[in-house]
Amino acid sequence: MLNLNKGAMARPSLPSSLDSTLPGISREVLSVSMEPKYQCQQCKEILRKPFQAQCGHRFCVFCFKQLTSSGPIPCEACRAEGIFEEATSVLNIEVAFPDNAARREIDSLPAKCPNDGCSWSGTLKEYEGQHEGRCDFERVKCEACQALILVSEKDRHNERECEARTLNCKYCKVTFNFKEIKAHDEICQKFPMQCKDCGKKKIPREKFQEHIKSCAKSKSACQFSEIGCRAVVDNGKQQEHEQTSVTEHLRLMLAVLSSVRLRTERTGEWHEDSGLGLYRGPEDASPAGAHAAGHNAGRGGGPGVQQKVTALENIVCVLNREVERSALTLEALSRQHRLDQEKIENLSNKVRQLERTLTMRDLQLAESEQSLRELQFCTYDGVFIWKIADFSRRRQDAVGGRAPAMFSPAFYSSKYGYKMCLRLYLNGDGTGRGTHLSLFFVVMRGKYDALLKWPFSQKVTLMLLDQNNREHIIDAFRPDVSSTSFQRPISEMNIASGCPLFCPLAKLAGKSSYLRDDTIFIKAIVDLTGL
Repeated sequence: MLNLNKGAMARPSLPSSLDSTLPGISREVLSVSMEPKYQCQQCKEILRKPFQAQCGHRFCVFCFKQLTSSGPIPCEACRAEGIFEEATSVLNIEVAFPDNAARREIDSLPAKCPNDGCSWSGTLKEYEGQHEGRCDFERVKCEACQALILVSEKDRHNERECEARTLNCKYCKVTFNFKEIKAHDEICQKFPMQCKDCGKKKIPREKFQEHIKSCAKSKSACQFSEIGCRAVVDNGKQQEHEQTSVTEHLRLMLAVLSSVRLRTERTGEWHEDSGLGLYRGPEDASPAGAHAAGHNAGRGGGPGVQQKVTALENIVCVLNREVERSALTLEALSRQHRLDQEKIENLSNKVRQLERTLTMRDLQLAESEQSLRELQFCTYDGVFIWKIADFSRRRQDAVGGRAPAMFSPAFYSSKYGYKMCLRLYLNGDGTGRGTHLSLFFVVMRGKYDALLKWPFSQKVTLMLLDQNNREHIIDAFRPDVSSTSFQRPISEMNIASGCPLFCPLAKLAGKSSYLRDDTIFIKAIVDLTGL
């Protein structure tokens, strides 16, 4: 009797064909009522890659792995049905097994797409393999505004319609919410404005006031408006106005001075000097008997006039000090503004430098990923097998003209030998268009071409593999050494050469042994004799 220890029976990981990152299939997909035996005991949806526990209950492989991720646990379905047994009602990945019989039954159930507007129908297997996650009518929730949108319209929604999307102002580069676009335009210092007077456009808001002051066609009041000039003239014509209106300005000035003189000659009760903004008190008034003397003294520049002149001088001194203080403050603010602008410019330069560095890193990463993909499928013995999955979808793309041709990963005759690849037309090319698969051989530019013999003259055999290993479709040729297709490449790859009538498309119809699980295999063999 064999004695197998527990470690030997453990299955620490599932085969990749049984692995899944999704819970059960929505029951809305079924075209018929769902039988309880097809329901996952955990997610309550249709079983996806069913697993059967030792108690007999079925789970999706994803749900079962989640339940047993920390080790064996009791089966809650057994408890709910009142059939719990300590020995068998345990969910354990080591003793559970894939229920292939249930999977075949579920795969054959009739299905329809649950998305409104989609008319797709077929079996559950076809839905899971060909339609699920690819339906143009599927609706998903926008992460920003939470609205339900069609998958096919997701990019347009994110770029043009989402109310919660963020934008970068094209003028000041500040990031803000789409709803705030009008409010931002009202305060953006870089927003372009137009001068109504001279018609100049694209003046940043931060420089608009400066432009108005210097604009030759902008109008402003004459600087003699304080004494009564009512003229409003263009900035560029202020000097001309002053020269042509000297007489008028002198007349206005004389009237003001006459008014001031009359007020300085008055004595008596308190009153406000409306022209100078001064107040006179009782001590400034002359006694009644001295009125004539005061009047004569006023004409001769007496104490009253002298007092007003002194008051005016004091006011002028105060105003001068305020002007000087304001000028110093303005100069300090201007200096700080220049420093801030320099800091902003330095930071902007650093940001641009970091963006350039990030772009270079992205390019390097993309090149590294491409090299890694090439290494993953690369061979160095002249033999290459190309697995092409999703054949139906790729063929429809070829028929529709979206992707008429596809290239295989590169392979080599040796580590330092010829670099080659295959080119396949799923709807045919040239004489085989619409009737055949067309397969071509391509010589590519390699790192060691300078050490190789040219033109390329090795026999090439191309095969479409029969997945029953009975009758492969084979075509072979020897290169025409006079053709440019087999000379030393001067660009990334030479012109393809091969078989336009490689395989009739009719051989891939129905239950073809060449097409299984929507996948075909193509093999290329390069004869290394003489190398």
